[in-house]
Amino acid sequence: MADYKIAPSILSADFARLGEEVDNVIKSGADIVHFDVMDNHYVPNLTIGPLVCDALRKHGVTAEIDVHLMVKPVDRIIPDFAEAGASYITFHPEASEHIDRTLQMIRELGCKSGLVFNPATPLDCLKHVMDKVDVILLMSVNPGFGGQSFIPETLNKLREARKLIDESGYDIRLEIDGGVKVDNIREIAEAGADMFVAGSAIFGARNDADANVYDTVVGKMRDELAKA
Repeated sequence: MADYKIAPSILSADFARLGEEVDNVIKSGADIVHFDVMDNHYVPNLTIGPLVCDALRKHGVTAEIDVHLMVKPVDRIIPDFAEAGASYITFHPEASEHIDRTLQMIRELGCKSGLVFNPATPLDCLKHVMDKVDVILLMSVNPGFGGQSFIPETLNKLREARKLIDESGYDIRLEIDGGVKVDNIREIAEAGADMFVAGSAIFGARNDADANVYDTVVGKMRDELAKA
């Protein structure tokens, strides 16, 4: 079976008790903590910065932290997240004047690097930087807000990206972000994804009466992935 990774997005978590939320979702079997960093400039929303990443590390979170930068310009903030404990740092090609240089900087700072493609952004620039990319993240919603519905055309784009990865010979993760749920995660995996960001589908199931609710959702996702 493929080595699938589930990455809950803390955008949908309860920020008043974020450390506890992250602890619970990792205990439930999730693999990676996903950060949606928005600047109210590149995207029409404002979320979190490096201090939150640093706070989670100091809280004791040891899982990989996957930082998706929806900010422009992007280079200035990358060192701050690397120092705060990011494992992956991904950015949108539109947000960098020099994509190759930005990818190199991320790796030089000790993090895994990646490019993020919006629903209508072509994958063209990838062919020139496959040797510097550890993860390719495809947005299956328009970035800026959680809780949106999956854009079906992204399945074709996943197949295209999977072909590029397989032909390149490099060890590159293929990540999907937006509208991922129990009832579509299997189809998304079959199209080529191996890393799945899910925010509202996981944290939206929160129920104070059921401490194991995240176990249930993540478990159902694992069951679907096992069928892919």
